[in-house]
Amino acid sequence: MRRLSLVLAAGAFLVSACSQQRQEDSAAAGGADQGAQPTGAQQNTLRFSAIPDDRTTELMQKFTPVAEHLSRTLGVPVAYVPSADYAASVEMFKNGDIHLAWFGGLTGVQARQAVAGAHAIVQGIEDPQYFSYFLANASTGLERSDGFPTAISKLKFTFGSAQSTSGRLMPEYFIREFGGAAPQDFFEHEFGFSGSHDKTIELVTSGAFEAGAVSYTTYDAWVAEGKVDPNVCRAIWRTPAYADYNFTAHPELDRMFGAGFTDRLRQAFLDMKDPALLNAFRRSGFIPATDAEFDGILAVARALDMAR
Repeated sequence: MRRLSLVLAAGAFLVSACSQQRQEDSAAAGGADQGAQPTGAQQNTLRFSAIPDDRTTELMQKFTPVAEHLSRTLGVPVAYVPSADYAASVEMFKNGDIHLAWFGGLTGVQARQAVAGAHAIVQGIEDPQYFSYFLANASTGLERSDGFPTAISKLKFTFGSAQSTSGRLMPEYFIREFGGAAPQDFFEHEFGFSGSHDKTIELVTSGAFEAGAVSYTTYDAWVAEGKVDPNVCRAIWRTPAYADYNFTAHPELDRMFGAGFTDRLRQAFLDMKDPALLNAFRRSGFIPATDAEFDGILAVARALDMAR
């Protein structure tokens, strides 16, 4: 436990399949017939993805307008490519099937480790001070508290995706730090992985799991949109802050679109002011990001054997 405490103090709190995708990309670039091999400009489609922290269909609806905006702004074809899961988004980035990704802190670190020359370029205004909620079903009787809710050790608990920063990595760290044991020893029942933040909310609401860990932006958005009753699915604890989501750019971008393109791409996000586009990310705007801001996440991931 002392090792993990030192790791976080030193890092985290210092931070203030492919063929189908190519067919979709070709259609986004100009309506090419399915099955045709992309050539010329069609090969130079900027393909971006995002970790599937919500339902895939909803992500497609949200990110397609973002792709259209970037295409108009940058003057190149841009296509959103859905990802099956968190690990798949990293693998697509590693293989060059996508050139840009909206990663969580952990997946961003994993992607940059896998691709030399890849860098975080922007993050949401909210991301340097991100946090998770621990949720509990009202039937547990647990109420919101400033202190770590040790009573969850007796409950059926679910994380989000196994590769999620806010749904697994940092919640597990805080369970170890404040609960005094690894999850497999802390919880009396076998814990689960829901796969996404929205699914975690649904499972805790239904009582299938009595408690869980979730991204605060997803939960707050669901409450605001009336998708969840906060009196039934309660946010009982807010974790300390850490750095999280970021756009990571592949080094191939400047080769594909010319020197300085990555800088233009960064600026396109910094200049993005349309609330409808920003709402796709549940962010109020974008600010620059550097790889070093996620060193704390990398340190925790290494301590938990989730990064090299």
